[in-house]
Amino acid sequence: MPLYCDVSLPVPLDTSFTYALPSTLQHRVQAGCRVIVPFGVRKLTGVVVGCHDSQPPVEARDVLRLVDEDPALPLELLELGRWIAAYYCAPPGETLRGMLPLAFEVRSGKVVSLTPAGMEAARQLPILAEAEDPVVALLRALAARPLTEATLKKKMPEAAEVLRSLERKGLVAIERVQRLRRARSVRDGAVAATGDPAVSAAPARPALNAEQIAALEAVRASIRSGAFRALLLHGVTGSGKTEVYLHAIEAALEQGRSALLLVPEIALTPAMAGQFYSRFGDAVAILHSAFTDVERAEQWRRIRGGRARIVVGTRSGVFAPLENLGLIVVDEEHDQSYKQEETPRYHGRDAALVRAQRAGATVVLGSATPCLESRYNAARGKYGLVELHERIEKRPLPAVHLIDLRQEFLETRQQSLFSRRLVEEVEARLAAREQAMILLNRRGFSSFVACRSCGERIECRNCSVTLTYHRREKRLLCHYCDYAEPVPSVCPKCRSEYIYFLGSGSEKVEETLHQTFPRARIARLDRDTARGRRQYETILAAFRDGQFDILVGTQMIAKGHDIPNVTLVGVVSADVGLGLPDFRAAERTFQLLTQVAGRAGRGDLPGLVLIQTSNPDHYAIRFAAAHDYQGFYEKELNFRRIMHYPPFTAMANVIVRSEKLDDALRMSAGLGEYFRDPPENVKVLGPAAAPVVRLKSEYRYQFLLKALSRRTLGELLKGARRYAEEQKWPATAVVVDVDPLSLM
Repeated sequence: MPLYCDVSLPVPLDTSFTYALPSTLQHRVQAGCRVIVPFGVRKLTGVVVGCHDSQPPVEARDVLRLVDEDPALPLELLELGRWIAAYYCAPPGETLRGMLPLAFEVRSGKVVSLTPAGMEAARQLPILAEAEDPVVALLRALAARPLTEATLKKKMPEAAEVLRSLERKGLVAIERVQRLRRARSVRDGAVAATGDPAVSAAPARPALNAEQIAALEAVRASIRSGAFRALLLHGVTGSGKTEVYLHAIEAALEQGRSALLLVPEIALTPAMAGQFYSRFGDAVAILHSAFTDVERAEQWRRIRGGRARIVVGTRSGVFAPLENLGLIVVDEEHDQSYKQEETPRYHGRDAALVRAQRAGATVVLGSATPCLESRYNAARGKYGLVELHERIEKRPLPAVHLIDLRQEFLETRQQSLFSRRLVEEVEARLAAREQAMILLNRRGFSSFVACRSCGERIECRNCSVTLTYHRREKRLLCHYCDYAEPVPSVCPKCRSEYIYFLGSGSEKVEETLHQTFPRARIARLDRDTARGRRQYETILAAFRDGQFDILVGTQMIAKGHDIPNVTLVGVVSADVGLGLPDFRAAERTFQLLTQVAGRAGRGDLPGLVLIQTSNPDHYAIRFAAAHDYQGFYEKELNFRRIMHYPPFTAMANVIVRSEKLDDALRMSAGLGEYFRDPPENVKVLGPAAAPVVRLKSEYRYQFLLKALSRRTLGELLKGARRYAEEQKWPATAVVVDVDPLSLM
């Protein structure tokens, strides 16, 4: 039996730690189990990554407690964790912690029972013994059955002292035990996730069209082969990708294998969970961070025990402990939400590909607007390409019209949120009792507050950004750190009373709609009105049921919703996001416009999309209006090739940060020296101030690295982290983001 185990702990260090195994644990601890160990003066929970008999160079401290009798992480997931830590330059312990449920599946407690001597003492108690005597209460209670110490303490305040006395006399035994935490059933969880008590009712199965059948056959053939393959399912909005997913999962189950469906955001989980639970019942488990710790642990335990063979989850669902995995579906694979923005900064789609490769599974990447990297991989033959060119039932794509706001101003001499055409079309939809969706991808009422007298803009105390005015809450809010302050009555700099509000957000759009269409029933869906899955689904369900005529919101309204009565989509400003200092700005704009346009005309009535823009000649806007993904792809790919951006290079963003400006400058200068002579075919840009130079009270300077070889880039990044350790910089001073989706 092994005498030692190596434990990966959630600390920002690239090493594991060796601990001695007490004799009681030597036959029980194995790789993948969680243990509690001493670390300095603290006690930490870590994951065992190996057991052995090799004595460490220094005396090893003992493992304190075993949390899992069976490994929480199977070997397949341990290997995936090692890959993520290596590829994304993340500490292994923090990576493994992120792969596990948020809470223990068990809770510990103390159970008190009578010893044989205690049972004899209880039997000898006189029938008329003094009931107020705490010893007599306790002995009689325990003679009936063992009780937890917590229960006894609730019933009797002096129980702790009496128990210790009885324990010293050998009359009671106090044993620490572990009990499974109880959570809602999977049915209750699905109902909570969907908001639909009739979630188990199986809907009619729609017939597949020829393109769907061809796509499904390609997936089935791949699953039957038992070998890894990645397929890009490129289908226009409304083409029936979800039904292909459902049939593909049935195919995996028929082969005796399990399946995983990933969706980009919690907001999309309820609708998907409802469809899957209706089709597959108790075989479905749901994983996302909006569940409580206990609920999430319960779902994890069902998956680990093999009682759930299908998992629907968000980004971290890629770590679901499914056995014999045969299929992974990544819905809306282009979505930025799959990239985690804190350590470990992994991408859920790419982690899914690696996991499937090691499991010999099929991956289906589905999207109406695939990211350039995925589409490029399909063009090179690395992925198979399956396309759905038409909407189901041959419904036409919506007509899209661009409205030039420059021309609108010249003709009306008015600066208005809504063009004349948009107002006319909304009025027509209200008269016909049809529904409309209005998008402005910016939260709040006004983008910033300024002084007309001195020009001062009111900024966040923690970040180098202006505060956004939220009218309903009567406060200024930072969308980066959530700092808030009341709206000032005078300028904080010059004390002038001439405060004014500039820019528009979704809250202002909602108010202007109320003013323009006073009889319309209007709802708003953004991060301010939907702070959790319940609020989100409540608003969306009410709109779907026809309780609202107009739904206004941010990008949240653009994703995955199928509401047949929506015949009009209006985009207030297509230019939001185009001017950001990020090479992906055009791609994100194209994707957002295409996705939101796809919400119109999904029923029997045709759809219309009106896109207001001050830049109608921009290629991202023009190609989105023409439903021309291929045209955009070729144009954007040429730009990426010329500028040496992905998919033609591997890229990483390295940020140096500190709450003290001098320290941030000193460390960035030092790291600049390290990067002074990079390897061949590696280009280093920086150091330069980050676009948001101060964020959450930290000053930030960044380096952008481009390399033709991922291996070379990885070695250079690991060297940078070693350099930071040698310089004894704080562990969080250097942030490495491999394959960054945002350079902000």
